[in-house]
Amino acid sequence: METGMVFRDYNGRISSMDFHKTSSYLVTASDDESIRLYDVSGAACLKAINSKKYGVDLVCFTSDPTTVLYSSKNGWDESLRLLSLNDNKYLRYFKGHHDRVVSLSLCSRKECFISGSLDRTVLLWDQRAEKCQGLLRVQGRPAAAYDDQGIVFAIAFGGYIRMFDSRKYEKGPFEIFSVGGDVSDANVVKFSNDGRLMLLTTMDGYIHVLDSFRGTLLSTYNVKPVSINSTLEASFSPEGKFVVSGSGDGRVHAWSVRSGKEVASWVTYETEPHVIKWAPGSLMFATGSSELSFWIPDLSKLAAYVGRK
Repeated sequence: METGMVFRDYNGRISSMDFHKTSSYLVTASDDESIRLYDVSGAACLKAINSKKYGVDLVCFTSDPTTVLYSSKNGWDESLRLLSLNDNKYLRYFKGHHDRVVSLSLCSRKECFISGSLDRTVLLWDQRAEKCQGLLRVQGRPAAAYDDQGIVFAIAFGGYIRMFDSRKYEKGPFEIFSVGGDVSDANVVKFSNDGRLMLLTTMDGYIHVLDSFRGTLLSTYNVKPVSINSTLEASFSPEGKFVVSGSGDGRVHAWSVRSGKEVASWVTYETEPHVIKWAPGSLMFATGSSELSFWIPDLSKLAAYVGRK
């Protein structure tokens, strides 16, 4: 892979990004308090919206590619906001957290989402209602995510991943998986597209890949740890065969899930971890730091790669 397009017009670090599931759109959030919408197929920025009053930290699409949900970064208002990108209007506010929101995941099949905060709560929401639909208390910094079907969700903290049935979460987790003694703060938890795998990144620079049905720890990758104010992010490729991740030293790494071995590593000019997401159904991923980069296949090396296969 190589960088095919780079956008360098940011005035702060990119804190979050998300690809829409069924369109060619990408949305980013940045420390310069901007939300930007891109057309990936045309490699163009379509719109930039400022959130000067509230700031912006985490951002993700709803099922509508012109509507996003985002968290604040001003230190005094931890509400989540549903924003129309068409006319820059707030459609709804979601109030409930009392400290910074560090995890945000939407259910792709339903109008619900989940958020985790440093106030040690995980809240369950319906996009159509301002009040949360459920509350779970945790003992640490939480990372939370829905699977693609919206049937289960995972909450990670304290060295364990707790699995919940979204229809009866109030009964507690139906499974608790260990990640091998790594008790450092959870950063990101994610499911593969087919739901068979899940990954967890932690503050100490570990990326754990597990079988999401049995809880078996399949492999653990290690990169340079991230600072307390940073997030180590990783992403499955669309078919779940590879994992790409950032690193505390700014490098970008790729691993084979089957072998557990590193298959590629790229040096960048950054010294902090990249936000990283793989485009759904595409041979492309994006990284965000002080600039936004689209990574595409390096065609000059493709023949040699096919020859090895």
